[in-house]
Amino acid sequence: MKYIVESKDISKRLDIFLSENIKDATRSYIKNLIDDKKIRVNSNFVKAGYKLKENDVIEVELIQKQSENIIPEDIPLDIMYEDDDIIIVNKPKGMVVHPANGNYSGTMVNSLMNSHKDNLSSINGVIRPGIVHRIDKDTSGILVVAKNDNAHKKLSEQFKVHSIKRRYVALVKGIIKENNITIDKPIGRSVKDRKKMAVTDKNSRNAITHISVLKRFYNSNVTLVEAELETGRTHQIRVHMAYLHHPLVGDEVYGKKDSKFKVSGQMLHAKYLGFIHPSTGKFIEFDSKLPEYFKDILSALENKEKAAN
Repeated sequence: MKYIVESKDISKRLDIFLSENIKDATRSYIKNLIDDKKIRVNSNFVKAGYKLKENDVIEVELIQKQSENIIPEDIPLDIMYEDDDIIIVNKPKGMVVHPANGNYSGTMVNSLMNSHKDNLSSINGVIRPGIVHRIDKDTSGILVVAKNDNAHKKLSEQFKVHSIKRRYVALVKGIIKENNITIDKPIGRSVKDRKKMAVTDKNSRNAITHISVLKRFYNSNVTLVEAELETGRTHQIRVHMAYLHHPLVGDEVYGKKDSKFKVSGQMLHAKYLGFIHPSTGKFIEFDSKLPEYFKDILSALENKEKAAN
């Protein structure tokens, strides 16, 4: 794994930079890598507090933080499509994508290790075999999984250049007046709470979300929207909608607790995914239906609107 330091990261500590850029990496994990001589800057071993300079070349050899033995589990998955290169999974709300601190069982990877153990790419190591991208635990919907390294590389490149098409459906608080909004605000770690992301100019990356209103429920003061991602930052839709003062219903991280809808976790569904197939070179697309709990709530909202008219 290699990084080239950009001007925005000049003078940042090495351990902080890597903890922000390596998924699920804590500063203690980074320090262990440095102590074990797994990290070089410009081919030299340095300390965790090394202050970065522009164009520094950082090379990282990852080691597994926990046991490398992921236990296969017989957990049913909704597989929408599969061929020799990819698996399209419709992930349910409440399922974690891959093992991480506090979640080493019951994940989508535990299930895939049971059904596709020898048919998953190895690029992301044994903790995340086949995983090209993620969605949050309480976000439902479509994910593409790579069955071999060639497919993984080609899919990752599409994510890198933002050519993959992703559309989500979300229920947000408040009535959005505009029919279409483009949110072009950078996202980075919150300076107030490192576990959260935020719109910020400090140590952030550009983030663009296109919002289209699908339905306004005036009597319940909520709006159904479609969100199309131009970039793919952590918690991007949740952070951008909270920035607009329209947090997602059920999102207690970026919004306030609201028992009105009796849902746990944000109402967000990854509905559509389109990309170039890694082998055929043809554009393919997938669309998943809203989960039942989501449809039930929309039905109740519709009934309330009709009763009020």
